[in-house]
Formats: sequence, C-alpha cells, structure tokens
Amino acid sequence: MAAIWAETQHKKLQVREDPLATISTDAIRQFDEQGFYAPIRALTNGEAADLRDRLEAFEAANNGLTAGLRNKPHLLLTWLDGLVRHPGVLDAVEHVIGPNILVWGSSFFIKEPRNPSFVSWHQDSTYWGLEPPDIVTAWVALSESTHENGAMRVIPGSHKLDQAPHRDTFAADNLLSRGQEIMVEVDESQAVELPLQPGEMSLHHVRLIHGSEPNPSSTRRIGFAIRYLPTYVRQAVGGRDSAMLVRGVDTYGHFDPEQRPEFDMAPGAQAHHAEVMARTNRVLMRDTPLVAP
Repeated sequence: MAAIWAETQHKKLQVREDPLATISTDAIRQFDEQGFYAPIRALTNGEAADLRDRLEAFEAANNGLTAGLRNKPHLLLTWLDGLVRHPGVLDAVEHVIGPNILVWGSSFFIKEPRNPSFVSWHQDSTYWGLEPPDIVTAWVALSESTHENGAMRVIPGSHKLDQAPHRDTFAADNLLSRGQEIMVEVDESQAVELPLQPGEMSLHHVRLIHGSEPNPSSTRRIGFAIRYLPTYVRQAVGGRDSAMLVRGVDTYGHFDPEQRPEFDMAPGAQAHHAEVMARTNRVLMRDTPLVAP
C-alpha cells in the first residue's frame, strides 16, 4: 500500500511502482522523524475515478457542494462513508496510530482551475481541542495534485514543535475554516512538495506545518482529507464530542458514536449531521462571533 520514498534534488517525492504493497518500516520511521509520508497507493485508479465521478455527479445535481457539506460529508454520502473505511487507507493509518481507530472529521479541499484559493501555513491541531496530539490526516487525491495545480507543501520535522499561535484572517480565498495562519516564521526553502496521482494519499501529523498555493492551471485539484485518531484521544476544550469507530474497539468512550448514512442524503442522516456539526462548530469556531450560543 505504501511505497519506499526517495527525495529528488527538487524535493519532490517519487513512488516505487508497487501499488497496494505493505507500508514499510522506512515509511513509519519517516513519519515519526519528519511528520509525514507520501505517496501511498490507497485506491486503485478505477476506485479513484469512480469516486470523482460520484462527486461531480453530486455537484451537477446539487449546484455544487453547499457549505453544509464542508465538514464530515461522510455522514451524509455512502460513497464517502466507504472511503473513510477503505482498507487501503486504514491499513496505512493503523501503522501510525494503532488498531483502534476513530474518524473525527473529513472535508474536501478542491481548487478549481485558475482559482486564487489557497491554504495558508498552519497546524491542523490549532482549534481542534484534541489531546494528546496523536492524530493523523490522510489526504486522498481524487485528481492529480501537482506543482502546477497547488499540491500540498510541508515543513519536515515541524510536528515536533509545540502548538504554535495562529491568527484568524477569515480571508475569502483561504480554504481553512477560519483562514488561520501560523504566527511563527516559516522557512519556505525547507518546504517539501507532495505531488499525488489519483488514488494516492499522504499522511501527516496533526502538528506538521503545511499549506498550499493557488491553482493557476487548467486542471481541477480534488483532495479529501480524513482526520483519524486513536480511541484514547479526548476532546479537551468543550463538552461531549462525537466520532465514528471505523476499526478495532473503543474501550475509552471519550466520544459519542456517529451514525453511518443509510443512503445518500437520507433525512435521518441530514438531521444527525446537523446535530453533529452544531457541536463541532462550537469547538472549531469558539471565541468568534460565528459560534452559536
């Protein structure tokens, strides 16, 4: 499933042609030491193409993705519920955080062609309220993610830093929920770009500093980020939180269990998603006017 990686002189990662191979000890060592690993062949080309087709059919039928689908769309759409449970994703995640795995969040990061949207340098953990920070994001590419269309860039080893302060910008073109950007100097000469082919994914630590540039190209960039945590992680800043067990057992019970959708956009799933997101937004948007009382 994973592949031995080699860094080029241009700091771009290349993949050995062994799709669906077992993730290596070298890969695990790199994640521990540098806070990321890529690329990993998680899906077949056919599976990635099918998911993209489903996404774009849904967009065409619903005039795009509404703001309500920004977070946790796997609670609404069966094909995303299948993706967060896909063995090609979970097997790699298990090597990093262990066999008992919760999905806490998911979201699309889509950059349309010739679009100014970007992701500022940040740490994922800034507003999540989760402790300890033993959390990994699986960023699954449903299209090519390249230098030309704004692939993710990371600062190796920055996951070893403590949580850094961030400033909220709420910038219109920033794809992050609060437009947050890190308030420490980032040496961009150290950045590593993570190009991915459809069906490949990257893994990165919740405290790794990362971001991405706009997409000036003629191709669409589609990524789906899934936030996985071991069951011993807890919510430390709010009341009860919720998550979905996707592998193993949960003997801690720190999170209320979330429900799988019976079918796409099922009324019960929509009601459940609305309830879950109201709770989640109280955490993510705390101390801003955007959080409901």
